[in-house]
Amino acid sequence: MEHLRSFIPVFVFSFICGSVAAHPDLILHHARIVTVDERFSIGQAMAIEGNRIVQVGGNEAVLKLKGPRTTLLDLKGRMVLPGLMDSHAHPLSAVMTEFDHPIPRMESIGDVLAYIRARAKVLKTGEWIVIQQVFITRLREQRYPTRAELDRAAPGHPVVFRTGPDASLNTLALQLSGIDKDFKIAPGTPGRIEKDAQGGPTGILRSFEHYVKLPSPGKEATDSEKSQRLLQLFKDYNSVGLTSICDRDAKEDAIGLYQELRTNGALTVRLSVSHHIDTAGPLAEIQANIRRVAAHPLFREKDDFLRIVGIKTYLDGGMLTGSAYMREPWGVSDIYAITDPNYRGVLFIPKERLLPIVRTTVDSGLQFTAHSVGDGAVHTLLEVYEEINKDIPIRQTRPCITHANFQSREAVEKMPQLGVVVDIQPAWLYLDSRTLVKQFGYDRLRWFQPLKSIFEAGGIAGGGSDHMQKVGSLRSINPYNPFLGMATAITRRAQWQKGALHPEEAITREQAIRFYTMNNAYVLFKEDKLGSLEAGKLADFVVLDTDLLACPLDKIASTQVLRTYVNGKLVFSAEALKRAKKTSPEGTADISSRRHTRAPQPSLRDSADSNPFPALKRRAILKCPFGTSATGQSRVEPALQSL
Repeated sequence: MEHLRSFIPVFVFSFICGSVAAHPDLILHHARIVTVDERFSIGQAMAIEGNRIVQVGGNEAVLKLKGPRTTLLDLKGRMVLPGLMDSHAHPLSAVMTEFDHPIPRMESIGDVLAYIRARAKVLKTGEWIVIQQVFITRLREQRYPTRAELDRAAPGHPVVFRTGPDASLNTLALQLSGIDKDFKIAPGTPGRIEKDAQGGPTGILRSFEHYVKLPSPGKEATDSEKSQRLLQLFKDYNSVGLTSICDRDAKEDAIGLYQELRTNGALTVRLSVSHHIDTAGPLAEIQANIRRVAAHPLFREKDDFLRIVGIKTYLDGGMLTGSAYMREPWGVSDIYAITDPNYRGVLFIPKERLLPIVRTTVDSGLQFTAHSVGDGAVHTLLEVYEEINKDIPIRQTRPCITHANFQSREAVEKMPQLGVVVDIQPAWLYLDSRTLVKQFGYDRLRWFQPLKSIFEAGGIAGGGSDHMQKVGSLRSINPYNPFLGMATAITRRAQWQKGALHPEEAITREQAIRFYTMNNAYVLFKEDKLGSLEAGKLADFVVLDTDLLACPLDKIASTQVLRTYVNGKLVFSAEALKRAKKTSPEGTADISSRRHTRAPQPSLRDSADSNPFPALKRRAILKCPFGTSATGQSRVEPALQSL
């Protein structure tokens, strides 16, 4: 391949700590070391001393460094990449989703209603049934369950079908929330109540959490239980090559748990944090909260394992629910229950209010980012960034746009001019293109996740997942398997959808690797220590069973990680996992040993036309890693085991 540069003898880096060089602790040799340096150089061997890379080069040169205690690892031509990074995850909410009971996969309205009926059998009459984040774009019927359907499924319970910021409520849930034809959302509060022909609520509520109070779901977990589940998730992240993630909306409780794990030396992933900021209430209080984040030790001390990089808020709704803020109307839609032909979605923060919030963030030296899905939200935030940049250079804070799914040529060109970065989730293209094409038409999606244009314009986009529920890199909502993300970005192929979605925006394999390594390192202020395999950098790297630069395209998504190293230490081994599976009794192994990370999305058991990555079909295990009961409230808590 033209982009694949062979190893050249002069390509040798060395790094020496102090005046006398010690022997390395580990040497990987006879490998394909993809450095992801500026030239995308490829070496044969790499030496590690402590937590640092000492040298990358040819086999002969690097092996000369070995000493009596050096471990040699012959990789027999396997590919080595820098540790992969996910620029957008929500670890705590993800691990707590199934704390009360396992939640089945829901692919249809029938599945949703069956789950509601099952919950009604084990809950007391009058208790709330809440379904979280089952997106209508991923249901076969491509619509919300109706108020009447929810009523029939559980007539004695208030029911909420939540999908992103929006929801469908049954009659009892509306009554208990005081929502009838005369209900008015308070001025200044984001939201919208969809009405029927008689002016009554249909049950579809936009941005419902601003005016509907839900009870706490299920039983409460202790901090110890939360920490144990986080550690299990981090092991699973390691099993798919993730060594760094960013919690893109962390509140104080999550940050406190992360700090405790860091203090105890328990973290197996590096954590960047975008601190949550609520933008409701008096502006002075919001600005004071932003300044408090800037004074936090985790922002000031720049720890390699845990640091705050900035703040996160929400600018619009979602494309999965019908409330992303668009520049043009959504159009009347049965899918999203939209009846107003002029409806453009929901903008949570008016531009004049957003401006001082962002300015305070920049003044404080923090990275600002906001959930901005629609092109209307993307342009609004870019206009605010541009206005502030007239007075204060914003580039050094690496202002960010989160999601940025719908863009435009103007937005793509403006971002690098201002130094604005984006974190994008390719799995949304893979999972949701079928519905988006049906809603908007193919042409209106021309600037949907335009990665190639961003790269060509000199912009920086980092790859993420928006992992928010469940554990398992493909059974989760959303899937956090980075190889599925790479495959989607390279092919722009989607489930249940023939052909590619605007293949002119497909990126190369090299760019896809950068997307999950060096680009994310820049987005998260780590590029001086991580993101590439170069002398002096921290030793985070992964060994793969697949050559991503040479394998068939349909094999990329099913790539397996053989080894993952963080800070020079082995944190995941497929070989050790295989041994553990042989000795662990069913029901006691930790989540990594379930291999549920290979569970497919719904389309993977359909025809080859609907599944662009058929190799994933062989990986199907759909068990809930945290429990065994499908409908009841009890569960079996798995024992923690090290690999």
